[in-house]
Amino acid sequence: MAEQAQVNIVCLKWGKRYPVSFTNTLYASVKRHLHRPFRFVCFTDDATGLAEGIDAQPLPECPGEAVLPQGPWPNIFVKLCLFRDGLAGLQGPTLFFDVDVVIQQDIDCLFDYLPGKFCIIHNWVELRKRLFRPRPKIGNSSCFRFEAGKSNYIYETFLREMADAVDHSKYPTEQAFMTHAAGEVHWWPEQWIKSFKRTCVLPFPLNLFLTPRKPNTRVLVFHGNPDPDQAVAGFWGKKRHHAVRPCRWILEDWHE
Repeated sequence: MAEQAQVNIVCLKWGKRYPVSFTNTLYASVKRHLHRPFRFVCFTDDATGLAEGIDAQPLPECPGEAVLPQGPWPNIFVKLCLFRDGLAGLQGPTLFFDVDVVIQQDIDCLFDYLPGKFCIIHNWVELRKRLFRPRPKIGNSSCFRFEAGKSNYIYETFLREMADAVDHSKYPTEQAFMTHAAGEVHWWPEQWIKSFKRTCVLPFPLNLFLTPRKPNTRVLVFHGNPDPDQAVAGFWGKKRHHAVRPCRWILEDWHE
């Protein structure tokens, strides 16, 4: 049997919100759950403490003044710069993860599924917002796959339409613009990648008394609050329906 070609895993780390342990845990999780050669690249402003085996690369440069109203660079729009040809010498199938995801099962399928196509999570929407309208065709950029070296058109669209990209009246989030810029998008199968908030946390008032349920999925996404460490300890939030009972089962998969 021929050896499989190397693939790429990329992530971003900047600022102080996520400690280096989040990136190291992601890397350790990929090593446990991906069974082919891979290059793990972390684009970061501080490589201190990164585990051996992580290829630390500088963050992409700010592409223009239009992104500055969103806050100092880097900001969330740095994800759009990952598609630039030649970035860190990346070539071929490339899978992006936010550093706060929890990988629970093997992820080889994320490279085998629709090879060569742009794949992304179909963003989750609260049930009450889906009662009288279809689910918006917007991706969630916590996990997406693209072909490095063949996706510069997404970056070029960002440069060309940057004023629109940062205009919240046109695109409420960076991931909404990414979905637009990618053109043809394919959603990951729903059972492979799930939301902690939408899948695990029980509705109010049950969330006040019962521990969130562990799902059967490959990747568990923590978007917004709580982060994985907050969910492990227990998270009470600003409103009672945001509360999460301490969720120790996360540590079964989320560790170095």
